[in-house]
Amino acid sequence: MEGLSAGVITLLQYLLPGFLAAWIFYGFTAHPKPSQFERIVQALIFTFIVQIVSETVRAGLSRSDLGLVLPTPLADLMAACLLGIAAAYSVNSDKLHAAARRLGLTHRNSHVSEWFSAFAGKATYVVLHLKDDRRIYGWPREWPSSPTDGHVRLEQVSWLFDDQEVKLEGIRSILIDVRDVRWVEFIEPEREP
Repeated sequence: MEGLSAGVITLLQYLLPGFLAAWIFYGFTAHPKPSQFERIVQALIFTFIVQIVSETVRAGLSRSDLGLVLPTPLADLMAACLLGIAAAYSVNSDKLHAAARRLGLTHRNSHVSEWFSAFAGKATYVVLHLKDDRRIYGWPREWPSSPTDGHVRLEQVSWLFDDQEVKLEGIRSILIDVRDVRWVEFIEPEREP
């Protein structure tokens, strides 16, 4: 039993940089955390990449004129943090999928849903059409990753009626439950009221 415990501890220590990279990735993106099995697979993949980056950096530093020796745990920690941040940046900016779309490899984007992608695209004012036929206009500051749960936080808010806009003076922001939203208009900048 002790051999099994030591083996598990050794395995967890080996996978720790991958788990750290995955934790950073999910902390900085809207993607939901996957199942436990998928997390272990991701940790293995991240750990593999971390090991390559870490060993490359350590070898480069030791061969440099400075002759620096970076301890393996520190190199792994730094590589895991950088990998997690780089992966989150790639997903949030849609750069990797944009390149894949240009190459004709996919039509998808890297965002968690079409709802999130629409809001995360080009910054613009929106009109939320509510289920009770009211319309509210504003700048989306925050939005959920799904159209079925959460709230949209709007700033610079106005109610829109047939022929007039009524600004909500003294209101910094307003939260609208997405379950109350029928559809969303994304306003072109030159057409803003």
